[in-house]
Parts: sequence; C-alpha cells; structure tokens
Amino acid sequence: MSAVKSALKAAKGALDAHQYESAIENANNALKEDPKNYHANVFLGLAFEKQNRPDDSEKSYRAATLLKGNDPLAWQGLISLYEQQGARKLDEYHDAASQLAAIFVAIDDKTRCQTVVDKYTDFARKCGSRAQYRHSLEILLPGSELYDYLEGRILHPSYTYTKIAELLEQDEKEKINYEIGQRRTRLGAKIDQVTADVKKEVLQASDLETVYQCIVDWTEDDATRRLYEEKLLQHAYDTLVVLPSTMKDKKRDQVLRLAQGLVILKHPFALAWRLTLEWKDVDRIEELDPGLLREYIEFFREDGLAKVLQGYLDSEISPFHPDTAEDDEYDDARQKKPLPMSAEDRLILMTDGIEDSATSILALRIMGEYYLYLEEYESAVGTARKAQRELAVISRASGLPLTNLFDAVSILLGTAMVHYQAPRHHPEATSLFEGVLTRRESNSAALIGIGLILEERGELEEAIGFLERALQHTPSLKVKAEAAWCKALNGDYRSGMAELEECLEQLGTGDSGTKTLKAQVLYRIGICLWNLDTSKLSRKDRNKAYARFISSLQADMNYAPAYTSLGIYYTDYARDRARARKCFQKAFELSSTEVVAAERLAQLFARSSEWDLVEVVAQRVVESGRLRPPPGSKKKGISWPFAALGVVQLNRQDYAKSVVSFQSALRISPKDYYSWVGLGESYHNSGRYIAATRAFEQAQRLETELGPEVLGDTWFSKYMLANVERELGQFGAAIAGYKEVLALRAREYGVSIASLQTLIEAAWHDIELGFFGRAINSVQEALKTAEDIVMWRNDAFNLWKSIGDICSVYTCIQSYIAEFPLAALRGLLEHDADPEAYALLTEFDQLDWATFESAIASDSSDAVLAQCIYAAILAQKKAISCCVNDVRARAVAWYNLGWTEYRGHVCLSADEKRGEPLRYLKSAVQCFKRAIELESGNSEFWNSLGIVTSPLNPQVAQHAFVRSLFINDKNARTWTNLGVFYLVEGDRQLASDAFTRAQSIDPEHSQAWLGQGLLAAQLGEPSEARNLFAHAFEIASASATQIRRSYACSILEHLLSSPDTSSSTTNLLQSVVALQQLSKQSGAELPYEHINVLLQERMGNHAVASEKLFAICSTLEAEYETSESAETLARFASAKADLSRSLLAEGKFDSAVENAETALDLSADDDALGMRQRTRLSAHISAGLSHHHLGSFDRSTEAFKGALEESQEDPDIICLLSQVLWAKGGENAREVASQQLFNCVERHPEHVPTILLLGSVSVLQDDQDTVDAVADDLRALRTRDDLPPQQEKQLVQLLSAIAVLYPGRTGQATARTSEATTAVMLRPPYSYGWSQLSGITNESHPAEMAILTAVREAPPRGALTAENLSEVYAGTHRGEDAQRSIMFAPWKSSGWQALSQLL
Repeated sequence: MSAVKSALKAAKGALDAHQYESAIENANNALKEDPKNYHANVFLGLAFEKQNRPDDSEKSYRAATLLKGNDPLAWQGLISLYEQQGARKLDEYHDAASQLAAIFVAIDDKTRCQTVVDKYTDFARKCGSRAQYRHSLEILLPGSELYDYLEGRILHPSYTYTKIAELLEQDEKEKINYEIGQRRTRLGAKIDQVTADVKKEVLQASDLETVYQCIVDWTEDDATRRLYEEKLLQHAYDTLVVLPSTMKDKKRDQVLRLAQGLVILKHPFALAWRLTLEWKDVDRIEELDPGLLREYIEFFREDGLAKVLQGYLDSEISPFHPDTAEDDEYDDARQKKPLPMSAEDRLILMTDGIEDSATSILALRIMGEYYLYLEEYESAVGTARKAQRELAVISRASGLPLTNLFDAVSILLGTAMVHYQAPRHHPEATSLFEGVLTRRESNSAALIGIGLILEERGELEEAIGFLERALQHTPSLKVKAEAAWCKALNGDYRSGMAELEECLEQLGTGDSGTKTLKAQVLYRIGICLWNLDTSKLSRKDRNKAYARFISSLQADMNYAPAYTSLGIYYTDYARDRARARKCFQKAFELSSTEVVAAERLAQLFARSSEWDLVEVVAQRVVESGRLRPPPGSKKKGISWPFAALGVVQLNRQDYAKSVVSFQSALRISPKDYYSWVGLGESYHNSGRYIAATRAFEQAQRLETELGPEVLGDTWFSKYMLANVERELGQFGAAIAGYKEVLALRAREYGVSIASLQTLIEAAWHDIELGFFGRAINSVQEALKTAEDIVMWRNDAFNLWKSIGDICSVYTCIQSYIAEFPLAALRGLLEHDADPEAYALLTEFDQLDWATFESAIASDSSDAVLAQCIYAAILAQKKAISCCVNDVRARAVAWYNLGWTEYRGHVCLSADEKRGEPLRYLKSAVQCFKRAIELESGNSEFWNSLGIVTSPLNPQVAQHAFVRSLFINDKNARTWTNLGVFYLVEGDRQLASDAFTRAQSIDPEHSQAWLGQGLLAAQLGEPSEARNLFAHAFEIASASATQIRRSYACSILEHLLSSPDTSSSTTNLLQSVVALQQLSKQSGAELPYEHINVLLQERMGNHAVASEKLFAICSTLEAEYETSESAETLARFASAKADLSRSLLAEGKFDSAVENAETALDLSADDDALGMRQRTRLSAHISAGLSHHHLGSFDRSTEAFKGALEESQEDPDIICLLSQVLWAKGGENAREVASQQLFNCVERHPEHVPTILLLGSVSVLQDDQDTVDAVADDLRALRTRDDLPPQQEKQLVQLLSAIAVLYPGRTGQATARTSEATTAVMLRPPYSYGWSQLSGITNESHPAEMAILTAVREAPPRGALTAENLSEVYAGTHRGEDAQRSIMFAPWKSSGWQALSQLL
C-alpha cells in the first residue's frame, strides 16, 4: 500500500514538474499495484492529456469514472479534454456535463452546477452545429432534473423554446431547399411534385409545432404568444396541404381549431380568417356570419377580399341588412360609417379587390354573382371558372368535399353560360345543372337554368316542365313569366298572354330589376298580340302590339327586343324607313343578340354600299356567339353574318378572309346557295381554281335541287364557273359555259367580252402547243363574237384590243394568212369609224384609214400580211380612243399598240415599209413612252421600251432594262432581254451573268437557255451550244421561233462537223417538226426550208425532200431572174446539187444526172470556193452514182474522176471510184481499182474504209499475200479506241471471212471462234462480238450477253438500229426472243425464220 502512495506522490510531483513521462510511469506503477486506484487513473489521464494523447487520456478518465462515478474530478478532466477537441467530441461532452451537473446537484452546489451548464451551452453554441446546440439547450427545458434545480438561475423556458424554434426553422428551411435542389435534377422529375414530396417528408417529421405550442404555453408576452400561434397555424396548414388525403382529417381539425381560436380572439391573422370564412361549406352566401364579414373588413381594409366584401355588403344584391350589428362595440362604427357608394365606385372597388385576391373562393363567388346581376356574363363565366379551379385546389389541400360550394359555383357558372354567347355554351351548362340535380333534385336555380336552355333549343314542352318544377320550390314572378313565355312560343299565345298579364298585375314600379322584368312582360304580351292576329290591319293597329312595345320601352328604355319589333313595324307596316333604321340601330347598340335587328340593319347598309358598317354589324353578331345552335337543338343556325362578312371582304379583295367567312356560313347552313357562290368567287379570285370549281358545281347542284322559284336568277354561278375553267386552261368548257349564260342573258356585255377574250386566249394557247389550225378556228369564232358585240356596243377597250389580237394571231401563223378575213375586219373598223382615232402617231408609222384602204387595193405578194398588220394597228388605235377617261386602261392600250407596231416592224418587208425600215419601230418607241408616262411603275413597260430601243439607242435601252429590273428584279424575261442586249453589244461576261440570273429565277424560261446557247456558240463551244439549244427546245412552246431555228441549225452543224456520228432519229425528227412549225408560223424562209430538206434527207424522207427542193429551186430561180445576184446563183446551184442527190436516193437516175449537170454548169464560175467545192463534189458524186446505176460505167468513171479532182483525191472518193471500176468488170478496170486502193493505203494508212475495201478485193482475187497483210493491219486497227462501231463491225466481219477462207493450221471453226472471242475481249460492251460468238458456238451465254449489250446500245443510250436489235434476239433460238425480234423489225426475215424453226 505504501508503494501505491509513493507512486501516486511521485506521479503528482512529476505532473507539477511537467515531467509527463515520469508521471505516466509512476501512475502505471501505482495501477500495477492497485488496478482500481481512482487517482492513478486521473493522474494518468491528465498526463496523457498534456502529451496530446486524447484517446488514451479519455480511456483513463473513463476508467476513473467507472471507479468513482460521483467524484467530479474525473468528469472535470473529461470536460477539459473534450473542450480541447472542439466539436468532435461535443456529444460526449453533453453526457459528461450532464453527469458533472448531476454530481453538483447531489452535493447541492448550485453555483458550480450552473457554471457547468452555462459553460457547456456556450461551448455548444460556439463550436457545435445547430442540432448540437439545440440538444444542449434541451437540458434547460422543463421536465429535466437540472431545470427544477436551477429554476430562477437559468433562462425562462419561453426564451429557450424560442431559441430552439429558431434553430429548427433554419434547419427545416435548409433541408427543404437542399432536398429540392438534389431531386429536381433527376430524370423525369417535376418541380411541383418534388417540392410537395420534400415538404411532406420534412414537415411530417418536424417538431416545430410542439415547440411552437410550448412557446405559446410558457410565454408571458401576449405579442409573442400571438406570433407563435400564427406560426403554429401556418406550419400546421402547410403540413395539411402536403399530407395524403388519408391523413388529413386529424390535421385539418387541428388547423380549424387554431384558426377559429385566433378568430374568436379577433386576432388579425389573415390565414385564420380566410380559413374560417372560405372553408365553410355553405350553399348561399347569406348563411355566413355578417358580423364575421364586417370584422374581416375592419381588420384587413387593404386586403382584396375585404374590398370585395365591402362592395358586396353595400350593394343591391347583399342579403344582409346594413344594421345587423348588435354589439355596442359597433355603435361607433355605425356612426362613422361612410355614405353609400355609387355603383361605379362599388364596381371599381370590387374589381381592385378581386385582382388582389384572385385565389379567394369567397371573393370569386361574390364577384361572379355581382357580374350576373350586372349581366356581364363574359366576366361572370371567367370568374366562375377561376372559382372552380381554386375550389378544387382548396378541396385537395383541406381534404374537405365542399359539396355545397361546388354546387353553388357550378350553378353560378351554368347560369352565366346560359346567357353568354348563347347557345354556344349550353351543353356545358346543361351538364353542370344536371350534376347539381343528381345531388339535389329540388335545386331551383338548376331547374331554371335547364328550363332556359331548353327554351333556347326550342324544346318548349320540356322547358315548361322544368320551370314549373322550379316554381313549386321557389315562387318567382320572373320564373312564372318565363314559363308563360314558353307557352306562347309553343303556339299557345292566348294562355301565355293571360299568364303574362297576371304577372304584369303583380309587378309594381319597384327597382331597376323590376322595371326590366316589366318591360320584358309588356314586350312579350305585344308579341302574343302580334301573332294572335297576323292580318295587316291588326298589326298596323297602334292600340294593340304597337302600344305594348311602346309601353315596354316606357318601362325600360334600354330593353332591346322592343326596339327590334318597333323597327319591323315601321319597316313593314308604317313605311317609315328612317324610324325603322333608328330602332334597329338602337336595338343592336343595346344588345348584340338582337340578330333580327342586325340583319335588317345590315341589309339597309348594304343597299347604300356602306360596307364598313355592314362589317361592324356582322362582326358583332358573330362575336355574340348566337349563330350556331347547340347539338340537338331544333333551332336552325344563323349564317348570314358570316356571309355578310364574306361579301365585305370580297369587296376589299381580302380573299383569304372571305374564304374563311363563307366556309363558316356553310358549316351552319350547308344549303345556302349564295354562300357557295361567294365561296367559289373567293376561291377564284385567290387563285384556288380547283376548289372554286367544286364550290360552283355544288351551287349548280343546289340550283337543280331548290329550283328557280326559291333562288331566282342563277346565271352568275355559271358565269363564274366558266371563268374558273378559263383560268384552268379548259377553254372549250369555258366557252361553252359563256354560251350557256348568253343564251339566258343575251347581250350581257361582261359575259360577251369574257367569251371573246377566252376564244383569243385559246388561240394563243393552241399556238404555243403547235395546233395552228385549231388556233385559226378559235379566232374565226372570236371574230364572229366581236361582230355581234360591235352591233350594240363599240366603245369598249377590251373589244378593240381583242380585235387587234385576232389580227396578230394571223401574223403568227402566216401559213394561214391567205384565210385572213379582210372583209369582216374592214367592216368592224368601218363601223362608227373615227378618223381621228385612226390617225394616232401618223407622223411616225404613216398609217391611217387611207393607208389601210390603199393596202387593200394592192396586189403585191406581201399585201395580205400588210393588210393584217394594218388592221391590227388600227384596232389598237381604236382601243386607245375608247379609254380616254381610264388612265390604267389607256396605259395598257398604248402598251398593246406598241407591241403591234413592233410586230409590223418584224413581219413586214422593206417594200411594205416604203423605204423607211424603222418607222414602225420608232412608232413603237413612242407608244411605250406614253404608256410609261401614264404608269411609270410598270416593269413590263420599261422592259418593252428596252427591247424596241436596242437597235436605235443602246444607252436608252440599257437604262430601260435596268429600270424595269429596279421595279421587279424577279422577272426572268427582263433578265433574258438584258442578256441579249449585252450579247449584241459584245459584253459576254455581263450577258452570261444576266442569262444565269434569269435561269435561277425561272428555270423553265426557254429564252434564257437560248441566250446561253448563243453565247456558247460565240465562244466556240458548239457541243455546249447544241445541248443548250436542245434543252431550250424541249421546254419551249411552239411559238418560240428563234429556238427552233437555232436548234435545227445546231443539229445540222453537228451532222456536218461529225460525219461519222450517228445522230439520234429523235433529234432529227424534233428538228424537222420544229422547222415545219416554223414554216407555218413565219412563212417560207428559204434557208430554214433548205435545212429542213437536208434533215429530211438524213431521215430517209427522200420524196418529201425532193418535193421541197423543187419548190426551193423554183423560188431561187425566180429570185435570180429578178436580182441576178451571185449569192442567189450559188444557192441555186447548191439546191440543184441537193436535188440531184435526193433524186438519186429515190432511184430517179435520169433526173438526178440532169440536175447534177445543171449544178455543175451553174457552179463552174462560182467564186465562193468553199461552197463551190462542196456543191460540185456533191454533183459529181451524184452524177457518178446515177450513171453507174444507169449502166454508163464510163461516164460514171469520168464523174468520179471529176470528184477526185474536186476533192483533191479524197480517200472516200477513191473508195467509191474503186467500187465502180470493180463493178464495171474487166481485167483492166479491176486492176486499176486495186492499184487505186494500194496507192490510197500508202497515202492514208489509217483510213479504215480503204483497208476494208482492199481486203475485200484481195479476198475476191484470192491474193493471199495481200490478204495476210490486210489482216495484220485490221488486227492492229481493231485495238484503236476511236474506231466507230459500224466500222468495227465491218472489220470483225471481214476478219471472220478471212478466218473461214484462210483458216491456217487451226481449222475454220477454231479460227472463227478465235476471231469472235477476240472481238468480245476487245469490245465487251458491243453486241456484234457476242452475236457472232453465239452464232458460232450455239451456246446460250453468248446469246444472252448479246441481248444485254444490245439493249444498252439501243436508243436513247446508243444508236443501235431496230434491224440489228432484231437480229440479236433472233440469234438466241428461244420462242419469246423470236417474238421480240419480229416485234422490233417485222420486215426482217431473221425473226420469222427463227420462229419457224422453233414451231
């Protein structure tokens, strides 16, 4: 025992000397001797603490506390140790401080006990979290041992609870925000749902309400108590809102108890009062406590609900007497009560209030009823819908069913819907009323609502039943009057009138509501009198219905139906239209539902063309919502307001809106004939022609269905349908439609002119399609129409413009110029002729009536064309004189005259222009200038001026084109014209840019492609030019003559420049057709006629070519006799040479020889070397071949020798000469032929035809050495890539023949197969090698490959002929292929032979 004391003493000394290791050693020695020594553990803990070994120190202190738990020394050591570690050991600090304080309580040391508590709570406040601080404060709360011991020395519990509440509030707020922030980022999370879930979790687990209640219980300050009662209610309410419905009952009772307590205490906390007022499930507002309402107003004067309540309690509809307060505390308030508000001030106050309390169900309900009282049904509907939504929110939040409130709001909404835009909302209103009646069968408001709806729908018997049921429960004069009125509407006017008179007797002067009801009853009595006796005399009697209408207005000057009936009386019986108009206007001003007044008013405005007023009236009726009947209603819809709007919009050219209006009218009245016509006209004017056609067709079906007795005159729909067909290009149907209308209304000017213009448009359309004969038929019929119109009206601009167009059509189809009806046109121009009109611009074009008369007497070759041009110009001049007072028409008339003058410049010859070639052009310039003066913003006028001034003044022309593009830069024609202008002026880059711009604007504008082709030709790119001309030709109309010229010339140049090229038959045929159309349009233009002949010759139409060449030769011969021009002579010689060649192809060898010799004679002295050489060479060859076929071999030889001289020994000519010599026979001739070929091969070793011919001759002569040499050359040639397919085929055939005749060691079969295989290897895409291999081997694969390659070589991808394709199919030895062979070339025997072998 002494050792323990010594060790403890040494440890104590070491601690005092700060020798902690020694202290630890001595303390451990003491513990070895006495393991349960308390002081040894304390010393050891203190030493460890000083050495900063907290865990060992805590362990030692804990061991000491276990040995002597009631000794404060070890607990004080632990507290000191925990204080050094800060917040890490704060929870252990709490336990240690509690134990130490309990020890001091046990020894009754209050000072030291309070010190421990204060020190611990202060440390927790500084170092711990809010939860730890709150935990530290809990030891000071009532119920703990320390509170009872230290009461009076520590804080009052209310302050402690307040501090805890503040800490809990902060923790909850942070936790809610944190959890919402974490969960809102989850996939599919919705912020509202996340917020509700988080609040439910946090608020359910919250202790705040308990703390709040403790503060309320312990605090001695009333302000604090009220504050925390508010917080308690708010927290409980927030918790109730987020709780599930199954858990709401208990919490809701708590909330209501708290709210009612605050209200009883008259504490001005808005939530408590709102909950008390708005959670009361009352059927009527009068069931609420008026004192409570007034107290709310007193406490919350600036609150929105208070303002609404204040206005309501002061209004006429308030069920509460203004002096219902009984308590003395309200006496002063009654004495100080302000004067009653005016209706306007009241409405302003309540409107401001509802804006501030948009979520208050009570405020919304009150405002809805007040709006109903004011008959502001739209506002009532909006307010009631808001009330429905807010009531649903309140019901979900509180868990209360609120059935009475729901029914009250439903009745409010349904009642407003009965009147608002009736009957649009009647189905919804009916559903609401029926829902109420399922719960409360005797609800009068619902019964009345359904009765009014049934009355509106025309179901009067049912309406009377519902109204009488309502009367049983709620006697009301208004309902009784409504039931009587339903009986009257049902046809029982006497009974209805009797009941209405009973109601009238019971009505006094009363308030404004009674006055309105009295006016209504008087009006309805008047209607009963009006319908009881419908005779004119009775209705005119001012003592009957008229007197009741007047009495109705005396009762209420703002009762609109009475004004309507008075308006009808003044219109139909008193014949006072001025008063009637005023009555209708007044009725419609008072109520937009007075549809009859509105219709009569619209008719009056329409008769006076006051379309703006018609629109105002119709639009207001549309907005009233009374046009469409509800589903199941017996009433018909009202369509006239939409139709009226459509007519107004048609007059304003607002076609998109008029379409919508007429469609709306037809949805209501599908058999409204005039709406169908209006819809069709709107579609027509907006360019929707297919839809317009359907509309007019429907209108015509209604004509048949309804008959003329109902509709009256119906020609306009036929006329408009014809207009639509005209716009669609269905000119035949349109003309037939106009004729049908004219049969009903003869001499209807608009229809006659439309028919005339349609005939001319049809003619131009036929010209574009190339149907020239049909176009002439159209203008001939148009001329007859014009003759008819002139007889009764000859002062119309469109008439004379059309007559000018008739003449212009003939100038565009000059092949029919001989049929020009000169006499008829002269008669038209002579009818009521005005010499001054025809003398316009005489100083420029020198054309007046006298000039026209002299042209008629002329017998020149171009006289008819000149007469046609003159007549067209005079007609356009006449058109100008017919539109003196119309600036727009006059500008167009000058424009038309300008183009007609320009047409004269283009078409008439120099002789017809009388030595002044530019006089028509200058006149056209003046015309376009005058058109521009009248309408300077028209881009077409500037474009035309640019065209006609291009040859006269390039600067002016450029300015005109640029000005036109400034006005409209999207016009492809103007860009094309500008491109041509630049092309003529030599600026190719600008020309290319202009043409490219035109193509980008309109890719289908053929003239732009033509311009690009001409530019490519100038740049020396013939292939590109040919492709561009071909594209332009494909997309161009038949009236584009220059495109046809350029396309045909490009095809011919291609043929001449590439003689080995096999041109497509399609291209040749298109070129021939183009030139034939050109001939019909522009007359016989000899150069293009000659080109046509050459193309016909290429196509094998030799008879046609010969016929045309005879005509060309005759024309050129006559021209040469007149002019004796060397150029004409050269052309004549060329035509004779071509004629000789064509006759040779026909087999007319004698004529061919004759014409060839004539060509040679004519070209003997020709100085044009190139043309002379070609002409003479062609003539020599034609003569040589003709002599050969006639058997004159010597003369044929001489002719070919001449050809050799002309061609400078051309190898092709040598080949022809050699063939003739060989055909002549004889050893010498054949020897000469062979020698010629040898010499040609030496000079032209690459000329394939010569080598082929030499090989053939050598085979015939059996000259094996030559054959071997030729075969080697042919094998070398066959590897060339530029070898034409036809020559390749001939080469293969010759090599095959050589292989058969000179097989060598391999044998004939092997040699033939080898040659065919080589052909396939060298040219696999060509069919001839495969065909030859198939014929040798009789295998199926080569035959199938031959078909595949032949199909690819066929047009349009290749130039394989039908004969060759037929042979390929015949070589497969299959039945279906034999039939195809016959189909492709039935004139070939190979297909028939293959088929016969298979049968």
